[in-house]
Amino acid sequence: MKDEPFAITLDVGSSLANKTGTWRTERPVYLNRMPPCNAGCPAGENIQQWLYDAEDGDYGRAWRTIMADNPLPAVMGRVCYHPCQSACNRGQLDEAVGINSVERFLGDQALASGWSVPPAEVDSGKRVLIIGAGPSGLSAAYHLRRLGHEVVIREAGPHAGGMMRFGIPSYRLPRDVLDAEIDRIRAMGVAIHLNSHVPDALTAMRDGDFDAVFLAVGAHIGKRAYIPAGESAKILDAVTLLRDTDAEDPPQLGRRVVVYGGGNTAMDAARTAKRLGAEEAVVVYRRNRDKMPAHDEEVQEALEEGVLMQWLSTIKQVDEGSITVEKMELDDNGFPQPTGETETLDADSVVLALGQNVDLSLLDEVPDLEIEDGVVKVDEHMMTGYPGIFAGGDMVPSERTVTVAVGHGKLAARCIDGWLRDEPYVRPVRPEPALFEDLNTWYYTDAPRTHRLKLDAIRRTDDFAEIREGLDEVTAMFEARRCLSCGNCFNCDNCFGVCPDNAVRKFDLHSAAGDNGRDYAFDLDYCKGCGICVSECPSGAIRMVPEET
Repeated sequence: MKDEPFAITLDVGSSLANKTGTWRTERPVYLNRMPPCNAGCPAGENIQQWLYDAEDGDYGRAWRTIMADNPLPAVMGRVCYHPCQSACNRGQLDEAVGINSVERFLGDQALASGWSVPPAEVDSGKRVLIIGAGPSGLSAAYHLRRLGHEVVIREAGPHAGGMMRFGIPSYRLPRDVLDAEIDRIRAMGVAIHLNSHVPDALTAMRDGDFDAVFLAVGAHIGKRAYIPAGESAKILDAVTLLRDTDAEDPPQLGRRVVVYGGGNTAMDAARTAKRLGAEEAVVVYRRNRDKMPAHDEEVQEALEEGVLMQWLSTIKQVDEGSITVEKMELDDNGFPQPTGETETLDADSVVLALGQNVDLSLLDEVPDLEIEDGVVKVDEHMMTGYPGIFAGGDMVPSERTVTVAVGHGKLAARCIDGWLRDEPYVRPVRPEPALFEDLNTWYYTDAPRTHRLKLDAIRRTDDFAEIREGLDEVTAMFEARRCLSCGNCFNCDNCFGVCPDNAVRKFDLHSAAGDNGRDYAFDLDYCKGCGICVSECPSGAIRMVPEET
């Protein structure tokens, strides 16, 4: 029978002849702890589960697991800064699992195979307007459509994608990959209207007879700084540079380009300048490398491509063909202070990469909103002060990354769905975390991480071709198998095999008859509470608790 347990059979006189459970003061219980990768993912992906599916070779199931939370896996597998890997417990053993690489493999498999997501079976009769077709807006549209709502996106630009298209160079995110994932969302029945600027969110909501609105406008306005400049000095912002690079007539920057700023956008601007023909690209930043907000990987790749770094410097004057910079020094608190020492650098153009702002003019006529520091305050349900108007992504206080925006879109969709149905969305309670000290790493073999190959630095700046290769099937499966399954049973049979009292019963795989919700159960007539199963569980999925009295 399906739920009939397997048992190690022993002769009379063995431990099965004595019901040793009466000796017990503690009992083992199976746990489902929160894997650190899942906890670290801003998009809320069930990473451990889809790695398990990929390890099994069921790539379709793994992809569908991702798609339950994130509609852009091929994009995210390229541009996400993978905080899940920083949290990965395997990083304390050798190297973190290459989660991002496996996600890209699965996303690319889906595109190559034409996998799709079916539309909702039942329409709710509700209509939702989304303003902005960036990562947050696309994510919200996808999830709302799956929940049965009619979704219309209005995008001011000529193409969907938002900052994924206009803020991330194509050498990091090929446009055909981005377009293919957007087309999948369209195919679900999401209407995307391009070149459709919304001057007033409230009027658009009322005139369009929408039941709710999600504000997902990206930060497309480059911040400016007052820098004395001659009339003929060429100064532009990084957002404009990156946006116009895809145009038929890309910017002409000259031979020597200076980029002012220290974030990821500054790195992208400098690397783009090299690809547009600049012989020399220099990043000027007022602090040192340790204080740079840019991810170390971005800085390293820029250096490999010949981008120069002028740390501890600030621009004082821009003239035609040159700039004047002042040397800085860090005080005891790490803040840059001027030294009075200046030097002149050659520069045909200066690119300002000092951050971005959101255009909030579409909210001028919306009452009861709280706006502070250029962003909109929302409650725990992602709703603004005006009923039915929600916001996320760059429009709210948060880290500005694609992954965070995708997570905002998913959460907002669930909150909007709850508001429309008058059933407020309740966030699930997180299980306790699976810590490294909970694991028994003796059982895991050494397995060096597989790193994606990159184009040689000398070849990268010739054009905008993608610089990183993806994993093939063999290396992707190997990388998935490096997962330690932290905090959750993966059917290794250790508890079944090491129990000295044969008190662990094993059922058919995935029978759901066991104490762990699947295949194992403790026979408390025989379990004496020795705790060997706990100490020998590789993934830390068992705990001892005091016996009930």
